[in-house]
Amino acid sequence: MIILASASPRRRELLANLVSSFEVRPADIDETPFPMESPEEYVIRMAREKAEAIAGQGVDHRDVIIASDTSVVIDGQILGKPESFAHAKTMLRSLSGKTHQVMTSLCVCNGGLNRVATCNVVSDVSFREISDLEIEHYWRTGEPCDKAGSYAIQGVGGMFVKHMTGSFSAVVGLPIYEVSQFLSEFGVSPLKENIRE
Repeated sequence: MIILASASPRRRELLANLVSSFEVRPADIDETPFPMESPEEYVIRMAREKAEAIAGQGVDHRDVIIASDTSVVIDGQILGKPESFAHAKTMLRSLSGKTHQVMTSLCVCNGGLNRVATCNVVSDVSFREISDLEIEHYWRTGEPCDKAGSYAIQGVGGMFVKHMTGSFSAVVGLPIYEVSQFLSEFGVSPLKENIRE
């Protein structure tokens, strides 16, 4: 069985492009960064802890667990999900007219945790200048409320993106290329899994 350790509908949709059957089992962990922890260390630790949390729920040792974490980073600072409009406005102002990084970590392991593979995919995203009025209108769409950095590149927020280099799927929430490579290493063929009888 393949288990996705996430409640994110975006990750669920992306994984469904690779495998036709999997179970969604969100992992409940403390997502507080450690003191002096770098953004890279943080996102990789989050993915690994999510995977370990699901493995610790008594799954079969042959199950394959997929966990991921996405952080928006500007000037070395992690921008999480907004707590309010004011918080979202501060974040979007900090991204306006600048290039930031989106770090999406991936952890794939078996239920017995004797096979664990991790990576961190970093993409550069450049925003055009955004006005305060645009930020207010964008907040009213409801889209930024549960998004790291207060925007969704695959949604209305894509209108702010002037340029990006890296993995689009990773910015959305799950690096499809890396997932497919790891699954192959664990004996799961995405193409074979998608063949419909």
